[in-house]
Amino acid sequence: MHKPRYFLAIAIAALAWNLIGDLSFLMQYRMDMAELARTRPDMARVYAQMPRWVWAVFAVAVGAGTLGALLLIARRALAVPVYALSLAAIVILFAQNFFGTDMLAVEGGGALVVPALIFAAGVTQLAYARAMRGKGVLR
Repeated sequence: MHKPRYFLAIAIAALAWNLIGDLSFLMQYRMDMAELARTRPDMARVYAQMPRWVWAVFAVAVGAGTLGALLLIARRALAVPVYALSLAAIVILFAQNFFGTDMLAVEGGGALVVPALIFAAGVTQLAYARAMRGKGVLR
């Protein structure tokens, strides 16, 4: 099947979104905790509570999302399981952030907005890749 006219625009938008996630990971990973502690001591404490494995899960979430978008652009069916891996990592990451730390107590309910958006984007990208695989656009 020929790809839909809007396919490439959606795939490039997915790549741009995931590259923003990569940048977010790099910025947070390289964050100066002393500087953060001076401006937001509660958040510095929350970040300090996060186990090392959480950073690996975060890297998998954003890395797999970016790889999934690149595979989507390349029209490869492998995008589907790679996006599924990214979504699983997103769920694990946010479960740890909200249940393994006191982030909600520190940040309040507003702390759920960005993770909800990220989760929705992950679900949408996975669903789109599945739909394109089902239509024969991805091989």
